[in-house]
Amino acid sequence: MGVYAFVIIGWVVGLISRVILPGVRHMGLFSALLVGMVGSIVGGLIVGSFNGGTQLFILRVPNIIGAVVGAMGAVVAVHLLNRKYAHA
Repeated sequence: MGVYAFVIIGWVVGLISRVILPGVRHMGLFSALLVGMVGSIVGGLIVGSFNGGTQLFILRVPNIIGAVVGAMGAVVAVHLLNRKYAHA
């Protein structure tokens, strides 16, 4: 159940990034959503592994914050890479 929540969090963050970041329009809607989902899952895994629990995808506040930060980081990283290679 937690994996689905992190996918939804990443989807929302990817959707919001389409509005906030001006250059993400070059990435496309599906790409922004997919990058947000992957970043959310990775961020949730990283923070969940430091919580000491046996289950990684539990809906706790630190895990959700890690998922949001991971999704935002992934979207911004792809945005910066696209901008760097677009001007090269």
